[in-house]
Amino acid sequence: MNLPNGMTLFRVVLTPVFMILMLAQFPHHYIAALTVFVIASITDALDGQLARRHGRITDFGKFMDPLADKMLTTAAWLCFMDLGLGVGMIWAVIIVLAREFLVTSLRLMAAKSGQVIAASLWGKIKTAVQMAAIIMTIFFEYLISFEGFPVAAAGPLRTVYSVVIWVSVAMTVLSGAAYLGKNRSYLNSK
Repeated sequence: MNLPNGMTLFRVVLTPVFMILMLAQFPHHYIAALTVFVIASITDALDGQLARRHGRITDFGKFMDPLADKMLTTAAWLCFMDLGLGVGMIWAVIIVLAREFLVTSLRLMAAKSGQVIAASLWGKIKTAVQMAAIIMTIFFEYLISFEGFPVAAAGPLRTVYSVVIWVSVAMTVLSGAAYLGKNRSYLNSK
């Protein structure tokens, strides 16, 4: 196993660690979860660069890297639902998960035909925007969780990260449409 693929698998291992820290109730658990999420996000940025730079691009990496990203971001979206951040968050999560299932299904159909659909530029942008929205949401919820945090400031902070979340949802829909459009031939394969 090469280093980029090892980094991808490390991101998979960090996903349940992130969820445990996010959902556990102990002082500063948001910062602990955020630290794990940021480390996992950095491995996402590095594994592809290393694979390209050192000529270690593999079909495993092309397939598993986007899947590892989906596992990590899906874990965060599901944790946000547990936070009780409102109906808007539930709809955002449903839209994101629907896109992820559709694109993953498309990748599986392509794999059945012996093809590997690598992450596109739109998919990479979508992942970066989602990760930024997730990082912002966790950090702002950490600030809001402090005893003595001004109640009046919580609403504006949640509005800011809600806007960023919905921008990431829009990017998610656009990248999903781009994947489906570019790879529609696999939808008709037997």
